[in-house]
Amino acid sequence: MDDELRSEIEAEAEKHALYNALKHDADANVGAVMGPLMGENPAFREHGDEIAGVVAPVVERVNDLDPGARADRLADLDPSLVTALESEDEDEEQHPLPDLPNADEYEEIRMRCAPNPNTSWHLGHARMGAVIGTYKERYDGWFVCRFDDTDPETKRPDLDAYDAIVEDIRYLGFEPDRVAKASDRLETYYDAARRLIDADGAYTCTCPGEEFSELKNAGEPCPHREKGPETSREEFEAMVAGEYDAGEIVLRVKTEIEHKNPALRDWVAFRIVDTPHPREEAAEYRCWPMLDFQSGIDDHEMGVTHIIRGIDLQDSAKRQQFVYDYFGWEYPEVIHWGHVTLDEYDVPMSASKLVELIDAGKFDGWDDPRLPTLTSLRRRGIRGEAVTAAMIELGTSTSNVDLAMSSVYANNRELIDDDADRNFLVRDGVEKPLLGGPDTAKPPVHPEHEERGVREIPVGGGVLVEPDDVPPNGSRVWLKGLGCVRHTRDAFEYVDDDIDVVREEDVPVVHWVSADENRALTLRTMDGDVSGVAEPGVADIPVDEVVQFERVGFARIDGQDGKTVAYFAHE
Repeated sequence: MDDELRSEIEAEAEKHALYNALKHDADANVGAVMGPLMGENPAFREHGDEIAGVVAPVVERVNDLDPGARADRLADLDPSLVTALESEDEDEEQHPLPDLPNADEYEEIRMRCAPNPNTSWHLGHARMGAVIGTYKERYDGWFVCRFDDTDPETKRPDLDAYDAIVEDIRYLGFEPDRVAKASDRLETYYDAARRLIDADGAYTCTCPGEEFSELKNAGEPCPHREKGPETSREEFEAMVAGEYDAGEIVLRVKTEIEHKNPALRDWVAFRIVDTPHPREEAAEYRCWPMLDFQSGIDDHEMGVTHIIRGIDLQDSAKRQQFVYDYFGWEYPEVIHWGHVTLDEYDVPMSASKLVELIDAGKFDGWDDPRLPTLTSLRRRGIRGEAVTAAMIELGTSTSNVDLAMSSVYANNRELIDDDADRNFLVRDGVEKPLLGGPDTAKPPVHPEHEERGVREIPVGGGVLVEPDDVPPNGSRVWLKGLGCVRHTRDAFEYVDDDIDVVREEDVPVVHWVSADENRALTLRTMDGDVSGVAEPGVADIPVDEVVQFERVGFARIDGQDGKTVAYFAHE
């Protein structure tokens, strides 16, 4: 990163930090600054790994200012942001998410998270859980995790995904008030279909698919549309009884055959699926509702007041409205939003394609560190709260939005930095004999917590440092926790322990491990596995603990069987 770009990032970060601090009347938050900073400045994204390190000191400087100085500084930098702050209602509690429409008209806000349980969740799915959970807490409301699993064939459920998704929601920081499976509710949908048929709002149709499509596109009714409800009811009961094969017959909702949108003309509500459902409790059924019918019925039955769905699903509300009109029901409030794209992964954020890649052996499983799945993030030591905070910063815009992983990492860094003890890890170590100096190094367990004490690291007759940290012959480096050494005669000669050489003479500070006593470690990263050696005390760190390998990054300890395995989180 050149100096010009760094200055530009610092200038933009200062404005966002000042705005954030003044808006919430509190210290600025690095994670909250990173979201809008990266969203408004696409050119910054390729430097995502470095930007958090540039932003953090800027945020610290802003937090050192009193509120009056912050306001004066923001007025100097960007008066329009001051105007925006002044225009907000000072008495109204501020939220990163917009108010739900007409929220005050409902006794209780009730929402649904309706996943298809065909895979574990990736980051795109997480937005729904994070936003709905946040709205539930904000309005003291209620939400159901409802598995829309009524497609046993093309979106075949994975039996392991049901529990995995509930755990993903908990990982994000929320507990559903109810967990339901649509495949347990077939009789409910059948009863609704019978009532719809009796109201002359649906009819059975045996037209071949292509034939009906031609009629529909021409705005012409199929010959079955005018049959009496008694006949359609009788044929629907035969569908439920399993007397038809797949493709022979469907139940259609009677809409407007000349509707300007052909997709809304007499849409399919039920069809026959010969493939048994993988859940034993639902395997006997062959007559299955389409998603728009099933979810429409469930939203009413479960009292859902607000629905959030993708902008590409706008037709769903229009289809379901026909059913609601037949029954005299009031349709829930709907918020449509755009898709989330990621800036750091080279794999598609598509559940079906991720399944293909895992099944083909391209990845080790859903928790492979190279995948954008919540299982992977959890194994890397990234907290769900960090993901949730980044997601709600995206808001609910109908435009597609970019999620900068650097925003997730910045949030996570604030959550874990205080608890993460420091350790040394050397990759591709270069061995240098050590001439003189103490037998034991004593770096702090955490530089900001003296009460935690020091790590006692045996030195031995030589040390390992990373290749880029080997100074030119005759130059000095500071071995953290040990002291100053000079590179001479292909060895490190101990000089002294006066830290002033670092402060006054710009002697570089590097990490190291003993060449004689160390711990073999594999660091699993998004770019593949990295081998290294760590200070010997790493062998005693419990599995699941998150540490910071100094000058390398944060990582979660994953295994301690003969050697240490750690999953890299971020810098």
